[in-house]
Amino acid sequence: MQISVVCSSPLSLHTDCLVLGVWQEQTDTPLLKQLDIALNGALRQAVDSKAFVGKTSETLLFPAGTGLPAARILLIGLGIWADATAGALRSGAAEAGRVMQQQRVAEAGLALCEPPPASLQSDQALQALAEGLLLASYRFDRYLTQKRDELPPLLETVRLLADQEAQIETAASAIEKAQHICRGVALARDLVNEPGNVKSPEFLAGQARKLAETHALVCTVLDQEQLDREGFGALLAVAQGSARPPRLIVLEYRGGDPQDRPLVLVGKGVVFDSGGISLKPGEKMDEMKMDMAGAAAVFGALDAAAGLRLPINLVGIVPAVENLPSATAYRPGDIVESLSGRTIEVLNTDAEGRLILADALTYAGRFDPRAIIDLATLTGACVIALGHEASAVFSNREDLARQLVEAGECSAERLWQLPLWEVYGKLIKSDIADVKNTGGRPAGTITAAAFLQKFIPDCPWAHIDIAGTAWEEKGTAFCPRGATGVGVRLLLEFMQRA
Repeated sequence: MQISVVCSSPLSLHTDCLVLGVWQEQTDTPLLKQLDIALNGALRQAVDSKAFVGKTSETLLFPAGTGLPAARILLIGLGIWADATAGALRSGAAEAGRVMQQQRVAEAGLALCEPPPASLQSDQALQALAEGLLLASYRFDRYLTQKRDELPPLLETVRLLADQEAQIETAASAIEKAQHICRGVALARDLVNEPGNVKSPEFLAGQARKLAETHALVCTVLDQEQLDREGFGALLAVAQGSARPPRLIVLEYRGGDPQDRPLVLVGKGVVFDSGGISLKPGEKMDEMKMDMAGAAAVFGALDAAAGLRLPINLVGIVPAVENLPSATAYRPGDIVESLSGRTIEVLNTDAEGRLILADALTYAGRFDPRAIIDLATLTGACVIALGHEASAVFSNREDLARQLVEAGECSAERLWQLPLWEVYGKLIKSDIADVKNTGGRPAGTITAAAFLQKFIPDCPWAHIDIAGTAWEEKGTAFCPRGATGVGVRLLLEFMQRA
């Protein structure tokens, strides 16, 4: 999608569809009064009948007739003006994108709501609008070979309307920012949506190499022989049931002062998770191709950060494996030695994500990080606790958790902090090894985080469980059914605030 900024009066714009944001109960602004006159009172009639009052995600589509140069007028409700956030504008623009795709609109103009929200600067508002449009335009259709001509066309061109020429430069910068962020989200969605037969650990390594070429990143990939030599015992145990060998993928972005310690992002990269010997139920097992959504978020965040040239040093670490049952698979009851030297009693081979993360988190310590953030579709218990509306966050530093929660509110990728009290660590003590890989059903999300904490170097750390937010079951204006790309916008917001 091509998004540009022009200085134009909305009602004089020649376009296939003119989109106007409307605040709840503010349908009598000067612009909307002019529009109502041009529509021969149709807008006032809709408002009086309560068919449209500007509530969040309300839409109203008019054919413009001969009174306006635009072919169609689309009104989008943005909710209450006093409660305005970037999220409200982002959601409104995404809803507009959804309607325009249904209406097969190829070119449109979008005007910032009147009056502009007092809580946001114009560039923030324009960035939110651009993000909403771009997120709504995503589609994963590369494997459709028949009836492609019947798919609704994607919105190709959008002009965002500025009030003054002086706004154009800052608005263009805001749009460029949105494009980089949403490109990172699209990359994450693509990687998660790829089928398991395509998405091997080596496939992820290849994607990392492409990223490195695009942005001049440093890419290091450890193969099975190197992992064995280094002592990645927990990671290799999970991988041994698959014919497709594991990889440890490391990407380094050096955008800050060379003396600055890096922020390390670690993403769980289980390309397909059958549960191993502790086999999952067959129903919806196809969705387990999404068990590398943490890795995808790390790739997407690095892509966006490098595209935006953020003044920060970043390291992305992805342990990539496949968890399958076979004659060579690891078993319940096995004891494996991790990279840290700690031994792990395996009680459930479906609790594999924490095993590969244990080695990856230990390895992260080699980069002398100022902080580590890991993202993982780690526990079904997180879905039970928080549903699909928020990800769980744990941290050994309260200020880091607070910063991430604030970034989640701003990016609309919300987090809810759960406790990490010492008492939970007792639930994963093993009688015959240093630690066991599951504490049972009670507090399952928390004991998984407590397990990871055993392998953290001495630095600030946060763990984000995205099991309930990485996959969209039904489809929304923001995202079709499938991968959400969660974590990318959250991390970008956090990094820009840090």
